[in-house]
Amino acid sequence: MPPSNATPNPIGQHGVIGDLKTLALVAPDGRIDFLCHPNVDSPTLFASLLDPENGGEFRLWAMAEGMGQKQIYLPDTNILLTRFLGPNGIGEISDFMPLDGSGRIVRRAKAIMGRVTFALRLDPRPEYASLRPAMSIDDGTARIAWSRDDGTPQTMWLHTSLPLRIEDNTIVGEITLKEGETVFAILCPGHEGWDAPDMDYVRASFRETRAYWHDWVSRGQYPTFWRELVVRSALTLKLLTSAEHGSIAAAATFGLPEVVGGERNWDYRFCWVRDSAFTLYALSRLNYYDEAEAFIHFLMERVTVSDGDRSGLQIMYGMDGRAEIPEAELPHLSGYGGSKPVRVGNGAFDQRQMDIFGEFMDAVYIATRARGKPSYSVWAKLEGLIDWLCVNWRLPDRGIWESRGEDKEYLSSRLMCWVAIDRAIRIATRESMPADLVAWRQQRDAIQRTIVEEFWNPEIGAFTQFRGGDTLDAVVLLMPLVRFINPRDPMWVSTLKAVRENLVHDCLVKRYVNGPENDDGLEGEEGFFSICSFWYVEALARTGYVAEARLLFEKLHSYANHLGLYAEELSTDGQHLGNFPQALTHLSLISAAIWLNRALTADRSDPHHAGFQMIEDPDGIF
Repeated sequence: MPPSNATPNPIGQHGVIGDLKTLALVAPDGRIDFLCHPNVDSPTLFASLLDPENGGEFRLWAMAEGMGQKQIYLPDTNILLTRFLGPNGIGEISDFMPLDGSGRIVRRAKAIMGRVTFALRLDPRPEYASLRPAMSIDDGTARIAWSRDDGTPQTMWLHTSLPLRIEDNTIVGEITLKEGETVFAILCPGHEGWDAPDMDYVRASFRETRAYWHDWVSRGQYPTFWRELVVRSALTLKLLTSAEHGSIAAAATFGLPEVVGGERNWDYRFCWVRDSAFTLYALSRLNYYDEAEAFIHFLMERVTVSDGDRSGLQIMYGMDGRAEIPEAELPHLSGYGGSKPVRVGNGAFDQRQMDIFGEFMDAVYIATRARGKPSYSVWAKLEGLIDWLCVNWRLPDRGIWESRGEDKEYLSSRLMCWVAIDRAIRIATRESMPADLVAWRQQRDAIQRTIVEEFWNPEIGAFTQFRGGDTLDAVVLLMPLVRFINPRDPMWVSTLKAVRENLVHDCLVKRYVNGPENDDGLEGEEGFFSICSFWYVEALARTGYVAEARLLFEKLHSYANHLGLYAEELSTDGQHLGNFPQALTHLSLISAAIWLNRALTADRSDPHHAGFQMIEDPDGIF
């Protein structure tokens, strides 16, 4: 039995499976090298992606030398197939997590052609790889037991039709299958009174899981162009939602670097108001509204009374709604590619970020247009938030990118404060809800004036990152997307050109360029931020450069991994960086695809039809 790999699989070389509670990353070599258990923000059970020697893994693979590997998803599902292709046979592994509340990972290996030898290696390292569990095998079933830091006993079981043994405190086994034969391996949490799963369970749960995802996809409304890519993004966003709580994780992982070898290694397994609201906006445009209702309920239970300069709304919460998410380092983990420190928790949880109100109110506005007026109790809390915002919108903060530097008056925050009050006015007017509309309109208009007068820099011909500055931030691309400015406005067209000249490299876009004036408090230069690349595409399309937007959008497809998934960022050599899969990237892909699709398929009398757009490529950049 070969040992574990000494180097991790690349971040982008993974598929992801999940059960709306947690997610597992699966590499083409059959290795599950990242899994938090039992929830997405629980400690890891497998983390060899962050430490190949000590992190732990669950691998099932075809052993023959020289076999090629290929991964695909069953269409319109989150069931992952990994194929091992060789001259003497083809093996296939199906990986999925049933939606039955069991918390199980089901793996089925099959010899598609010829004779194929499959091997299994199970090396769990619970509690962020801080301990080795006790393991035993009884009647072909493996038992894994340990205790959490608080003394709570934990048990996992491996049920399999493959013969097992223990070597070096690792569960291993091999079996040779003839064409058409199958073997299963099911990792199960310890549930009292549950029957041990067998092959009949594998078949039934496969059918039920496939039917669940097919039904969910069938309820959506997808664009004519790029349907498959949009469906995959929607399915990925759905995997990041919690069926139990209604919260939405920003990503499935922690500690994956924005710069390999650097310190920008954050934990994104929590529910950011910003990321969740953007997710709901994207899903609602595909006709999914249940997720919005669940999240609004989740958040409204946590909004507290405003106190001075504290709004009563945090920027993020634990997936179960807990308010405290202290940040800690795990020095015993070597980190992906030596990227240290590996952090869990997120110290930004108590930052002030004024933008969150705009993102959230925009999502509420979309939901109310589809489902009608909010309940009075919900509106009372929303009204209180907007009243507080009308008094405090000038407060400096850390901005949408949660800088670890000094508080400033960021464009992102000012812009989204305008969005928050504007959407609240629209809801109150449309649904006849009680509100101090005179005061709200006065403050909304005052915000608009400050942005135009205080954030515009005539020397660079653009709206700047913060008040009185001269640096650019890709968040400015949101201005036409949130309908703050007409995309034909000369100030906007000039800003777009400045972004192109300073932040854009072909279809790749940086958030900002770190410098003395806008120091974010961290070392190193990050990669290209994928959400900004898709924002740029949508901004181009809205401004009228439809052909250019389409070309760049389709070029961005080539940076997706083999399954259509994206991490947070891209390096200069096209490698995926940051946590994976990243909600922000996939939701911005959906939004850009829908807008482009509208421009390409609209009725010819519709002003958004491509034929009404501005002359293409006016600067001759191609």
